[in-house]
Amino acid sequence: MRAMVLRGIVDLKQDHKPLEMVDWPAPEPLEGEVLLRVSRCGVCHTELDEIEGRTPPSRFPIIPGHQVVGYVERKGKHAARFSEGDRLGVAWIYSACGRCKQCRNGNENLCEKFKATGKDKHGGYTEYMVVPEEFAYPIPDIFNDSQAAPLLCAGAIGYRSLRLTNLKDGHKLGLTGFGASGHLVLQMAQHAYPKSRIYVFARNPEERKFARQLGAAWTGDTTERAPGKLDAIIDTTPVWKPVVEALRNLDAGGRLVINAIRKEHLDMDYLMNIDYPRHLWLEKEIKSVANVARRDVSEFLELAAEIPIKPDYQEYPLEKANQALLEIKQSKIRGAKVLKMD
Repeated sequence: MRAMVLRGIVDLKQDHKPLEMVDWPAPEPLEGEVLLRVSRCGVCHTELDEIEGRTPPSRFPIIPGHQVVGYVERKGKHAARFSEGDRLGVAWIYSACGRCKQCRNGNENLCEKFKATGKDKHGGYTEYMVVPEEFAYPIPDIFNDSQAAPLLCAGAIGYRSLRLTNLKDGHKLGLTGFGASGHLVLQMAQHAYPKSRIYVFARNPEERKFARQLGAAWTGDTTERAPGKLDAIIDTTPVWKPVVEALRNLDAGGRLVINAIRKEHLDMDYLMNIDYPRHLWLEKEIKSVANVARRDVSEFLELAAEIPIKPDYQEYPLEKANQALLEIKQSKIRGAKVLKMD
């Protein structure tokens, strides 16, 4: 089978082709697993973190990709949840132990034995992959394969982020960064909190224009002040400056939710600009988002179908994965990027 493989840490400033197209042995499903014929795989900023070593894979070579849509080709022993031909999705959470306190409480995302798709286990930048059936999700019929792919990470992690804001209808919500996740969160928030106004901060004028088209009440650059303090802000950027700027826009008692698996070190000195009275006083909170649990994925897919959310996306053939990744690196983003296998 064809697969795009990462063989080691790469500096994308030096090497614009970190992934290599190879002929890779097709996997066999083990007990409790299903083999998927991959149709689409979303391209995520987290892949940049893996490639450049901020979130290094636990093994090399590795097949990246954790927003996977595929069809059941074959089932392993005792795999009985799905039938051959069923369309399923695979998210960032590949597996967890199922026995620890976190798993028993439905927080598999915090399990010490959490395994990530495309980082700890081979992912979806390929034609076939295996996944434990307990960590695969039926895709609602309303979505085509390319629409469904970004829902599995950008949408699911956005859903968890929105839940963690503790937002109430009528509260003001800010979104810092407006890529694949941000444009889905905006649509979720509009549906769940119809009386709330949403404010978008983004460096790119095209992203701000896109946010206004989707109904944002106001847009501005990351460093601008919103017209009034905000009750909650979700940060989806890979750097520190927007975090510090967001705290200035946060109201007393407000919560900043940081939806990022890692922050780059490029602007860590910006943290030195934090002034306690101006940025943190008056019981402001900072909450991080760690991965997703199965509940987030399944609940979000139902919500996305109900609204419905139809992600904006660009398609690339599998062999153009490096191009899609480089465009994300260069902030050439509108909606989501999706690899097409067939």
